[in-house]
Order: sequence, then structure tokens, then C-alpha cells
Amino acid sequence: MAPVSPDESSPVEDSTPAPEKPKVYSSFSEDTVFSLLSAELAGQRNRFDIALDNYVTQAINTQDPGISERAFRIAEYLGADQAALDTSLIWAKNAPQDLEAQRAAAIQLARAGRYDDSMVYMEKVLQGKGDTHFDFLALSAADTDQDTRNGLMKGFDRLLQKHPNNGQLIFGKALLLQQDDESESALKLLEQNPPEDGEIAPLLLRARLLQNLNRGKEALPLLEQSIKKYPDDKRLRLTYARLLVEQDRMEDAKVQFASLVQQYPDDDELRYSLALVCLEAKAWDEAKGYLEELIARETHVDSAHLNLGRIAEERNDPQGALIEYAQVGPGNDYLPAQLRQADILMSHGRTDEAEKRLAAARDADPDYAIQLYLIQAETLSANNQGDRAWKLLQQALLQYPDDLNLLYTRAMQAEKRNDLPQMEKDLRLIIKRDPDNAMALNALGYTLSDRTTRYAEAKVLIEQAYQLNPQDPAILDSLGWVNYRLGNLDEAERLLRQALERFPDQEVAAHLGEVLWAQGKQREARQIWGKFLKDQPDSPILRSTIKRLTGSETL
Repeated sequence: MAPVSPDESSPVEDSTPAPEKPKVYSSFSEDTVFSLLSAELAGQRNRFDIALDNYVTQAINTQDPGISERAFRIAEYLGADQAALDTSLIWAKNAPQDLEAQRAAAIQLARAGRYDDSMVYMEKVLQGKGDTHFDFLALSAADTDQDTRNGLMKGFDRLLQKHPNNGQLIFGKALLLQQDDESESALKLLEQNPPEDGEIAPLLLRARLLQNLNRGKEALPLLEQSIKKYPDDKRLRLTYARLLVEQDRMEDAKVQFASLVQQYPDDDELRYSLALVCLEAKAWDEAKGYLEELIARETHVDSAHLNLGRIAEERNDPQGALIEYAQVGPGNDYLPAQLRQADILMSHGRTDEAEKRLAAARDADPDYAIQLYLIQAETLSANNQGDRAWKLLQQALLQYPDDLNLLYTRAMQAEKRNDLPQMEKDLRLIIKRDPDNAMALNALGYTLSDRTTRYAEAKVLIEQAYQLNPQDPAILDSLGWVNYRLGNLDEAERLLRQALERFPDQEVAAHLGEVLWAQGKQREARQIWGKFLKDQPDSPILRSTIKRLTGSETL
């Protein structure tokens, strides 16, 4: 299930090292006073390590709540987890009536994975009628083991018996249920316990649960009603807009994001989201305007140039696209931009220019050298320049002989060149260096089952890949195909149906159709092939399979 995003439910904590109000300190020894003054001076000189060390030492020695709080704030500010935990516990112990101290201890214990201890402190906050962070406890348990989550659930149930109407407990339990894939139970719990006025997070979780249960249409009126009630709540309108995107209602989503940008004109994350929605809606002019605004505002600059390049391609302006892609600097968008430049140039017969650009990019950004070699090789291959791709990979492997991605790419090129010994040699080398490389195991197993008669050997390799990644549809397809080769038709059909359901692909459809044909289910085989030929009428694998089995390229 999709986790609730931090802006929807997680508490926002104060990370400032300074306390919000003056603290009353006890009488201290001369050594303590000197140590604390030294800590303050060290902090003023940005020697926070000395400040933290002195404050932690004095918190332990004096057990003073004011000193321990100050130590805790500094530790939290510096991200010193163990010191933050230790000092929060000292603070909570020596200030038992201070709800902020109890809450700080609860949160630090949860971060340390000590959920049972955390619940004890959080209950003190609850009894004192303070604002608890049960949602944080639930969210922090998302990556823990099942036993830990079960223990935390028991803690929630125990507190709910004492405080059955506490909205924070109810919301926390719903989050835990969601993490355990019990979305129906989580939704029922929230529906049976409507939130108090002003509580937005439970509404957002209800909407997300409905979407996860494929009941997204029910979530829309819930959010619409909530927006009418809380028209200024950014989270509600943003969740509503995202839900419209997920339901492919791009025009409606565009209206909502535009409203958000108008309401929050300085939020460039919203402006970028609106640009992406416009792209999805093929509203090129609007998208271009928002992307140019982002560049002018000096935010999301690389992503904006990348998407402006895509717009130029959609408008059949390859030169304009090249200009935009060339302005994308190092970062997440750099390699996609390099790939598009290479493909545009090569598809227009400018292969030499493309290779020169990529070579210059490797020299300018050596950290990207291997990825740029891969982009160049794959683009050459895709543009029917297999010999140049092969020579390039040989050159790249001389420079980076231990890179497994380069070896794998060469193996795939070798298979295209019908050089199966070289392909097997490269894949065996990858498997030797990385025995759990499911991709290499599957590639070798599939090729042996498809291009040779070494079926038993192929099955062993594919089963190893399946053990490592049983949900991968490519591996399921390979396992189905090798079972077909071995004559296990029922098992082959079962596996290939699973693969096609998870990944509706022409090659999987060709394989499943062939298995059905061998079982005498020719009508169903034709139906499956026909369905995929509608979308890909020139599919070589479908056409060759149909011709081989029926004697005709048409159905």
C-alpha cells in the first residue's frame, strides 16, 4: 500500500537548538558552570561538537531538566541520534509533568526501534491531554519486521480500551493496518470514527485507502466535500489534484493545480507539477509557459529544459530539442537528455556528431563515463549501427574491464550478432562475480532455452533467477518458455498467463499463444495474438510466430 506522505500526517518537529522559553536552572558547581559557559562559547564559534559533548556530560552529571533539554535540542539539531535519545530520557525523567519532554522521549525511542518503551511515554502525554504523535510511531514502524508491528498494534489496542474515542490513537492504528495490507480494516476503522473538526490527516488517509482498494471514484466526493469545508487547506486540494491525475482526468487535474499555483504563487513544486500535468494533457503551449517560468525563477532548471526538449520533439522541431537538451547539466536529468540528443542525431544521419558529443561529455564528466558509453552503444544498436556499437563496447571494456553493466550490454550485442559463445562467456563472468544477478541468470537461461537444446541447464539458471525475483514478469516468461521446451505445457501456460497479466508484452503474448496452440487451443491463441497485433501490427515476433504455426502472416 502507498504510505501516507509526511506532509499529510507526520508531525513537524522543531529542529532549532535553542529552547523556546527561558529555563530555570538549579544551583551548580563551579565546574558545571565553567563547562556550560565553554559549551555556549563553542557553539558561538560553530564548534557544536564541543558544545554537545559538554552539555551531554552535564546533563548526565546534574540530571537537571533545563540542561538536559538544551543538550537534547543541540543533539537533535546536529542529527546525533544516540545523544538525542539519551538526553531526551534524562529530560523526561527529571521533568515528569512536562508533556514536551515526554513526547520527545517517545519519539526518540520510536526512532531507535524501542516501540514498547515509546508507548509508555506517549501514554503519559495522552493522559496529560497533550498533542501526541501516535501517527509518527505508526509511520516509523513501516520498515520494521512483522513482530515489531504486531507488538505496536497491541499497544495501540491497549490504549484504545482506555481511550476509545481518541482520534490520534484511531488514526495511528489505521496507519498500522494500512502497513499490514489491511486496507479494508483501516478504512472501516476511519469510517466508524469520523474525525474531529479540523483533523485533515484522517480524511487524506481515507482517500488514499479508497484509491488503493480501486475505489478511487468514491474518494473524489469525499475530498470535494472536505475542500468545501476547508477551502484553504493545501493538503486536501493537492491530494485531490493527484487523485485526478491517477484517474487520468488530466484536464480536471490541470484546473486544480492551476488553482493551487494561483493560491501559492511562490511554490515552484506546484508549478512544476502543473507543467507535468499539462504535458500529460498534451497542452504544449501551457506546459511550455510554466517550464519557462521555472527557468526564469531559477528552479527545476534542468528538468524544465529536459521537458522543453520533449515538447520540441512532439512539435517535430529536432534542432530546438537539441538546444534544450544541451542545457541540461549534471544531475538526475542529465543522462536522459544525453540519450535523447544521441537518438535525435543518429536518427537524422548525424552519427559522427552524436559520438563526438558523447565523447566530449565523457571527458567533461568522467563520473558519467560508463553510463554515457552505455547510452552510446544502445543508441547505435537501436539505429542499426550494430558494428559501431560492438567496437565501442570493446573500447569501453578495455577502460572499465570490471563493469558488469558493460559486460551485460556486450552480451546482448553478442546475441544479436549470433555470437552465442561470447554472450555466454560474458554472462558467465557476470554470474561468477555476482552470483545473485537475476538479470544475467535469466538472460543466459532464456537464450539457452530459445537458441539451443540445453533445456535442463537453462531451467536451472532460470529457476535461480526466479528464487531471487519471483515477481519479475520477464523471469516468469522465461520459466514458462523453458517449461514449454521441456514439454510441460500446463505449467508453461500457467506461468505465461501470470507473466502476461503482469506485463502485457508482444513477446509474452507470442509465447503464450504458441503454448495454447500446442495444446489445441488455437482459437484462444488467435484471440491473444489478434489483441496485441491491434496495437503493434508490425511486431516481428508476433508475425513470425503466427507464420511459423499457421503458414500465414495474417490471422
